[in-house]
Amino acid sequence: MTLDTQTADPSQRYEAIVRQLSMVTFPWDIEKSLEFALYRTYAVPAISKVLLHSGQFLKATQKRYDDTELLLAYPVEHGLNSDTGQQAIERINAMHHRYRINNDLYLYVLSTFVFEPIRWLERFGWRPMNDNEQQAWFLYYRALGEKMKIQEIPETLEAFEAFNRRFEQERFEYHIANTRIASVTRDLLLSFYLPRWAIPAGRPAIYAMLDDGLREAFQYPKAPKALETFLNTSLTLRARLLRWLPKNKKEKSILKRKRKTYPMGYAIDDLGSL
Repeated sequence: MTLDTQTADPSQRYEAIVRQLSMVTFPWDIEKSLEFALYRTYAVPAISKVLLHSGQFLKATQKRYDDTELLLAYPVEHGLNSDTGQQAIERINAMHHRYRINNDLYLYVLSTFVFEPIRWLERFGWRPMNDNEQQAWFLYYRALGEKMKIQEIPETLEAFEAFNRRFEQERFEYHIANTRIASVTRDLLLSFYLPRWAIPAGRPAIYAMLDDGLREAFQYPKAPKALETFLNTSLTLRARLLRWLPKNKKEKSILKRKRKTYPMGYAIDDLGSL
């Protein structure tokens, strides 16, 4: 039976609500919004320097992308307390513990997972998340953050959003590490849609999706206004079309997708780098 995510009790059903929103109601939008959520974190030099130092983003960008997506998908699709969900979280924790990373950086990354999907759906979804779904989304990621040993997670959605806004205003600034990490990720995201030879021509499309603060932190050029208008109009028209089409009722699993990185399959302990 399909769960009514707009009315189900978020305090009791937040995992089921997040699973359905991610796999049935908005699978493409949630995936794209989380890609841009991670992209925002690269505008913080304290984060981009760690990623650059690890070497994985420059040497194996596709693997890093696949590993991150898979590790985050296990708790969503199988449950936070499932064997595989807990194994994935333990793997994330083991990788993070290799580095001295301040709690506020973990807290900010977690906040992007909460608010970028909410904001994306407000702009480009066939409908936005309602208050009930937003609360469930927050509760799920707060629970995930607690399992990741992140401290001082705000108690309310409103307080967490205030932290997110304040952090970006204070900590977004240019550093060459930002640009190097953002640029290899930019080209990877474009490679999902374009042949390699066309990627340079597609870069302005990424710039058009960035707000001024984010773009300036990477020192990217501003995209032509006509391109911004075209992309925003296209995504808005897509949303209007989806609003009137029959709704998807089949789960779309990230975990079942074939991966170039792992043509022969993988174990959870293969994901990431230690």
